[in-house]
Formats: sequence, C-alpha cells, structure tokens
Amino acid sequence: MPFGYRGASAEFSDPENFVGYPELVAEELGLEVMNASCPGETTASFLDITAQSNGCDNSLQSGFGYRTAYPLHVRYDALDQSQVDFAVNTLTENEDVELVTLQIGANDAFLCQQTTADRCSSPAEIQSLAQTIQGNLDTILKALRGHYHGQIVVVTYYALNYSDAFGTATQVLGNGLAQVAAANGADVADGYEAFRARATDSGGDSIAAGLVLPNDVHPTDEGQQLLADAVAAVVED
Repeated sequence: MPFGYRGASAEFSDPENFVGYPELVAEELGLEVMNASCPGETTASFLDITAQSNGCDNSLQSGFGYRTAYPLHVRYDALDQSQVDFAVNTLTENEDVELVTLQIGANDAFLCQQTTADRCSSPAEIQSLAQTIQGNLDTILKALRGHYHGQIVVVTYYALNYSDAFGTATQVLGNGLAQVAAANGADVADGYEAFRARATDSGGDSIAAGLVLPNDVHPTDEGQQLLADAVAAVVED
C-alpha cells in the first residue's frame, strides 16, 4: 500500500509511476519524502530479507521478488540490506527526519491465506498471525526508537469488506498494531475507520465505494488519499 500500485508490468521500471500515501502526506505537510517500502514485504522480511515475503525479495512461488527485478523508490545500500537496517542507517545519518510512517502486516495475512486450508479464517490461526505480526512490529519499532525520538505513525489497514469475517479480523489485527505502537511511543493513523466511514453507504464494501481497485486489494487514488489524510490528521494534532 505505501509503495503505490500499478497493474501493468511495463510501468515497473520507473518507480515514479507509483504514488502511495507517503508521497501524498509529504506534499500535504511540505516534507521531502523518502519512501523505502517494498511491494510484498512481510513483518519477517522487513527484519530479514531471507525470511518469507509475499513478493518483495521472494514469494511462495519464487526465490526472486520485486526488489530483484525492479527499482524501488529509494536505492538501498546493498542488495542484501533489510528494510529495518536501511531505516536505522537513514535515521542515524540524518538528524532532520521529522516523521516516520510504517504500515506492515497485510502481507503476513495474505501468506496465511495462501498456506492454510481454511484461508486463515479460524480463531487459532488469526490469533497466531496476530501474535507474529505484533512481535515483529515490536522488534521493528524498538530498532527505530534506538536511533530516533521523533514522531512515528503506524498506519492500520482497511477492510475490503466490513461485513464479512475477514473484515472483522482486520479490525482485530489493527487493534493489536495500535497496542504495540502505543507501547513504543508511536501514534496511530486509523486506516480501518477512515475507509469504514466512506464504505458505509456501499454496504461496507470498499471496492463498491471506490476506495479499492476492482478485483484487487490495493487502494485507488481516493483510497490512498484517505490514508494520507488519516496520517496528516495525526501529525497535525
């Protein structure tokens, strides 16, 4: 979601074709953006590039990923550098960073859906997933806090459909992210509620509301703007 999305691979060679909410936040707040996100990153691969991702450095189908084939918004220091190491190095070397945003965990859920018989719908699987995401997020935030004492905003995920079981699970996962954020002195931009408020008139369906691309999981331009507004509102408060 933070990287931005384009369906045509012909556009992948130029990262400027991709606009996520970080670019919109930077424009709104008058900041220079450094978007280090990677499509398909999981909380585990954020910490260790050899861990399973959902398309960033590898996927269930391949040992190669997006970062192997196409440029990201920023150039990492090395091919084997993890996103957390890039972030820590950036925060160590730049004293003028005013804001850090982080949205991570959805690809963990997508992997769970792909690797479990009931598509990660049982309470036990959801609980295990939540514990993994929260544990890794806590490690990530502690690493950032070791080198940065400014504002961090953790962005929670929207539901594709607020009336189904996975929509409810998304809220549960978001509540866990918020708890970990608070424990590490980070603020929360509530993407879940931002989309729900707009999707209500469409029966809770984010796609029907025009916030998520048809037959997809990524936000439309309007959806990205909602996430940006949620971040900016937290920063301005």
